[in-house]
Amino acid sequence: MPRNTLRLAIALSLLATPLLSACGGSSAASDEKVVTVYSADGLKGEAGDGWYDRIFKDFEKQTGIKVEYVEGGSGEMVQRAAREKRNPQADVLVTLPPFIQQADGKGLLQKYAPKGSDQVSGADKGADATWTSVVNNYFGFVYNKKELKQAPTTWDELLEGTYKNKLQYSTPGVAGDGTAVLIKAMHDFGGQKPALDYLGRLQSNNVGPSASTGKLAPKVDKGELLVANGDVQMNFAQSKTMPNLGIWFPAKDGGRPTTFALPYAAGLVTDAPHTENGRKLLDFMLSQGAQRQVSEIGGGFSARGDVKATDANAIALAGLMDGVEVFEPDWDDIDKNLTTYVDAWKSATGS
Repeated sequence: MPRNTLRLAIALSLLATPLLSACGGSSAASDEKVVTVYSADGLKGEAGDGWYDRIFKDFEKQTGIKVEYVEGGSGEMVQRAAREKRNPQADVLVTLPPFIQQADGKGLLQKYAPKGSDQVSGADKGADATWTSVVNNYFGFVYNKKELKQAPTTWDELLEGTYKNKLQYSTPGVAGDGTAVLIKAMHDFGGQKPALDYLGRLQSNNVGPSASTGKLAPKVDKGELLVANGDVQMNFAQSKTMPNLGIWFPAKDGGRPTTFALPYAAGLVTDAPHTENGRKLLDFMLSQGAQRQVSEIGGGFSARGDVKATDANAIALAGLMDGVEVFEPDWDDIDKNLTTYVDAWKSATGS
């Protein structure tokens, strides 16, 4: 081969090398110092003082990886990730049950057991290591302490004229806490039909649909609403800046107040654009340091069994849960039949 031709071949070969590399698995995007989180609302503070605010800041400082944050209802976040399945934009997905199971069933989550997940109870993580709880939590309701002399105690009280256009709950099938209303009613009333009969009657007092539960508490605090649904972690954190907010748990007439665990569960998105950064963030979320801040800053309950919080918030939260019966939903049934249940709710309420 002539010398000039050889030099040209070598030069072309060198020019082609970066192009071949960019087309392979080691793309420039995978090296970016960024991680994108799609999350249900509740863990980010209204004034930048929530658990997410603190741990994202600490994570960025420790790793140099910037957290890009997108927030919405649990169902909304799963739907968005599903639409992007062929070209994922998120690295980490955080939702409430049953939407984390739904995301898993749609193939949106890849297997990854974060460091510390061995300290999370079996009920609070996926059997196939596709998700794990990062903040434990319970379903609840809020009321306006200023307008109401005392908290309601039963479901039936909410049918009274006092609550006409002063009650609202987020939409089942869209919001995690909204779906929880349906799950708790089915448990408390003893089945789908009696629960839907009740929710159909309650509709005359209901203001209307809401895609986000987090937007309801401020309305309750201001007195625009007297009662709304929520969850203990989010509402406890909000009560620090919303003095009229009180938390309660509806009971069936003659029964004890009930609730169920509604943890924030996180998973690594399948084919995430920054998979390694996503793994690092999940590890950080479950680290002992971050978990010790769950109650102190976030107003929630640590997902790790080996982290025993003793701060003032942890003590107050324990008192709030005292005397409340905690039941365990059949998540497999709910995951399988959620669409049917939501459609039946829409028919019963005319939504």
